[in-house]
This record gives sequence, structure tokens and C-alpha cells, in this order.
Amino acid sequence: MQRRTPGVRFNADGKAEVVLWSPSAQKVEIILLNDHKKIALNGVDFGYWELTTTAIKPGGCYKFMLDNDKELPDPASLSQPDGVHGHSQTIDLKQFNWTDGNWQNPPLDDYLIYELHTGTFSTDGTFKGIEEHLDHLLQLGITAIELMPVAQFPGGRNWGYDGVYPFAVQNSYGGAEGLMQLVNTCHNHGLAVILDVVYNHLGPEGNYFGEYGPYFTSKYCTPWGPALNFDDTWCDAVRNYFIENALMWFRDFHIDALRLDAVHAIKDFSPTHLLREMKQRANELMPETDRTHYLITEVDLNDNRFIDTLDNHGYGMDAQWIDEFHHALRVTAGGDRNGYYEDFNGIAHLAKAYEDAYVYDGQFSPTRKRYFGSSAAGFPGRQFVVFSQNHDQVGNRMLGERSSQLFSFEMQKLMAGAVLVAPFVPLLFMGEEWAAQTPFQYFVSHTEPALVEAVRKGRKAEFTAFHAEGETPDPQSEGTFNRSKLSWDELNSAHSAVMFKYYQKLIYLRKKLTTLHILNREKLKVTFSEDNKTLLLQRWHGNEKVCCAMNFSDQLQQIQLPADAQWQVKLDSADAQFGGPTASAQPQNQTLSIGPQSIVIYSN
Repeated sequence: MQRRTPGVRFNADGKAEVVLWSPSAQKVEIILLNDHKKIALNGVDFGYWELTTTAIKPGGCYKFMLDNDKELPDPASLSQPDGVHGHSQTIDLKQFNWTDGNWQNPPLDDYLIYELHTGTFSTDGTFKGIEEHLDHLLQLGITAIELMPVAQFPGGRNWGYDGVYPFAVQNSYGGAEGLMQLVNTCHNHGLAVILDVVYNHLGPEGNYFGEYGPYFTSKYCTPWGPALNFDDTWCDAVRNYFIENALMWFRDFHIDALRLDAVHAIKDFSPTHLLREMKQRANELMPETDRTHYLITEVDLNDNRFIDTLDNHGYGMDAQWIDEFHHALRVTAGGDRNGYYEDFNGIAHLAKAYEDAYVYDGQFSPTRKRYFGSSAAGFPGRQFVVFSQNHDQVGNRMLGERSSQLFSFEMQKLMAGAVLVAPFVPLLFMGEEWAAQTPFQYFVSHTEPALVEAVRKGRKAEFTAFHAEGETPDPQSEGTFNRSKLSWDELNSAHSAVMFKYYQKLIYLRKKLTTLHILNREKLKVTFSEDNKTLLLQRWHGNEKVCCAMNFSDQLQQIQLPADAQWQVKLDSADAQFGGPTASAQPQNQTLSIGPQSIVIYSN
């Protein structure tokens, strides 16, 4: 099938090129709102309708009419100024004045990711609001920001996973130009930009895709309803739609990496999986942009095909999120042991996560009631993203509590250290660097009353067993959204300032010590004690060696350091400068007496 970019785009001559896919339509017209004009599109092969015209100008509003009956927004709209039910608006993406010509995307090994939600990160809740806090992120040592989804969703309050216009940037955030400006500014400050995109489903409100054609298939069911059609009748155009979307972010918005949400919910049994084809097309694009672009997946299958190379018949994804590291760490720290946490026994599984990336790589999973997972042996550390919290792990709790509400100050520091010394790519969730006290709760702003009530009921039913802890926050309430906004004034408190200083030091060491910076999974050794809840992580590179001693217990414990080096303390989370009770004493005969809930990092 000929590759086509859907929607309305402007070519080098300034003419509008209109491409729409609607295989069952007998007649398609574009209705120009400003000119009160209808123009017929020409039916071509494979169910496409096309038009090249000078009658459409940038900034003009329009809808499509199918068979003299339905007026609908463009499924590939670049802008929805009046929301998901309104007219679409044309944009000439080539008109933005980029000044990031010297920018080059760094290797994934250099990524220190900071995940944020545009609407709650700043007071304004806009891309401009993010720009105003970039100095904070640079002082922290972050090298890449990750934006939760920005595709147009209903209203102005949403996590972003209810988007229904994958090509349109949320109008209340600042639209396409606002996102371009943010990326441009980030690049000029040395920050990479990752964008979270959703290719496994579309939101319920404003979803007109079914009116145009078979974008969905009844062959498979997902948690959100029928699956997107990636391998059924007429699937080629649907595949092309989402691949072109990925390429647009790279090419036109200068996005450095995409984080693909829950790709295990992408149902595709084609000979060439959608993700593999997407990677092939991204590889073809990179010589054109003269930049590297990464595809990072969220996937819970422990299936190494996702990250294996194209040459080895894999899907070629550059990296993936590893929830299992998070689960093992939280259980080790004394967190919840219900739900999916039941599969994790604590410190032994944390040790395995350090060594093997996948905790389950062929063992029997009690919660799944089956043998689960494949081996991650041979895959470099840069292909795994780890964290102690993220939007899912915070926001999918009934009350949206952060680690700062669930764990002691000392344990929070220990968990942060456990992430940042791992031979993987670390991710922080906005505000954790100062132990933010605001929750991050689930919120929406739908306009359809029946849908609002369904979301409320669904949220309450999900947490029926937890109602002793209080009422489930109303996801539709503006108050729920406002409670979830970061309070930047907290940084003025001594408590938050100390935590920020601690994170700064951790990140500084991560960059300075070659052994921590190079994500070599082979030069690593882990020893642990289940009885004492202690773990010793050893890593080395050349002649440099690093030992990270961790005590997850509430008692003073002893850990035997290797005898082959003279160890120097690089960081002690219990030090008074980090708000700790007292720094650990110097090791005696290579035996360290380490305080409760603390981490000590040594190098030779």
C-alpha cells in the first residue's frame, strides 16, 4: 500500500494536501467553516480520499462530510481549538522557527528521565509552565523529560490516556506551537524530550473513528473495548495511521523518544508486528532528520522479542519500562503485598532484578497461575527503565499517595538510591526529588453525563475493599485535579530542600563515577541477607569499583565489604547533611555497621 500521511498538510508550494481514509463512504467533502464552502475529495485506491487545493489556508477550521449526511472532525486533525466535538483546524507545521540545529539526542545510557504531567506540573498547567521550571530540573541533573500523553482529550483535565486525536496537541496545554516551543527550549538547555503516546486504544468521548471505517476489530477485546485493527480486514490504513503519527512527532516536533503505552494490549498477529514495522520506518526517517530517535515500550510480558534487534527477528524497541524492579523494591521497603505485589518476595527478588532485569524469566507466577517470562540475558542495561514510583504506581492507588506519604524519610532516600545505582536507565516522577506532599490522583473532565457516572462507578468499584480508608476521590471533580498539582512552595521548607540536595548528590555520583554511569550488566555482583534485609551491590569498570550497601531493616545491621579494595565513602543517606540520624561508622576489618533504612555508596 502506498504510504500516505493522513489529515491536512501544506506542501512546499503552500498548497493543502488532504488525505482521508473512509473505505465505505461513497462521497466525501471537506467543509471550510471560514469560507462557508464545500469541496469534494477524490476517491482513490485502498479506501482513501484525496485533494490538493489552494483554497485551504493555515489556521482555517473545517470538518468532513460523509455521504451528504455526517459532519465530523478530522481523525488526523492537528488542532481541536473547541475540543473533541468541535471543528478541526489546519496548521502548517513547517512554519515554526526552530533554533535547535546543534542538538543531538544523547545515548540512552546518558538518560536521567523525569516523568511529568503537563496539567499538574505547574500552576498554569501548560507547556509554558514547564519551561518556567526547567532550571530546577537542570540543577537536579535531569537529562530528559518525559511528558505524559498530550493528544487532544475531552475538557482540560485528564491523565492523557483518554485522547481521541493522536495527531492534535491538547489545546489547553498550548497546542502544537506550545509543544514545539517547549521542545526547542529543552534542546537549547541540553534536555531530551520523551513523549508518551497511546497506540493500544482511543478514549471514549469524541471518538468518531468508527464513523470513518474499520479502525477497530471485534477479533480481540482489550480493557477499553474492541481492539484497534492492526491485523484484520482493512488493517493496512490503520497501521499506517499510527506509524505516521510516530514519525510526525520525530520529524515535525523534534521529539527525541516515544514511550509507547501498554504495548501488550496491541493485538497484532501479522507476519510483521506493528512495532517492528514502526521501528523500520523510524530507522528510514533518521537519515532525513539527521538525529537519533528512540522507541521505548511499556510492556509487562517479560518477552525479549520486544527489545531484540530487527536483525534477530525482534521488534527492535530501544528500551522498555521494568515494573518488576519497582514491585520488588516496594515489597522490600515494606510496602503493599496484595494484587500484583503478591508475586514478589522482597529482597531476593530485588537482587534478581539487579542481576537479571526480569524477575520472572521462566518461573511459575502465583498470580498468573502459569510459568511466565523469558530471559533478558545479553541485553544491555540501557534497554531497561527503572523507578521507585511513576504516574501509574501513584495515581492508580485509591488516594493517589506518593512514596512520601507511604514511607519514612529515610526509606525514601534508600529507595531513590536503589534506583540510581542500578545498571539501568533511571526515571523519577515529578516532585519525588523533594518528597512532595501533594497526591497524584485520577482525574477526568468528560462532558457526557452518562460517561462521567460510569467512570465514577468504575473507580469506586475498583477500590471497594479499600473504602475503610475513606471515599474514593471523584475523578470528575476539579478539586481532585487541583489537589494533584505540585506545590512548588514546598521547596522552601527545610525538609524538601534536604531531600532535593540528596537527589542532587545521587545524580551527581551517577554521572561522575564511570562504574555507575556505564550501564554494564555483566560487571555486577549482588549478595543479600533475607534475615537482615540487607543487600550489597558491587559494580566495576576497569580499575574502578563501587560498592552500594543497603539496609532495608529497622535495625543496625552488619555487611561485609569485599577485601580487595580500600573503600572511600561517596554518599551516606544517614548523614546529617541529608537529614539522617547519623552517618555509619568507618568499616572495621571490612565489616560495615550500617544504620536502619539507609544506603552507603563506596568507591575505591
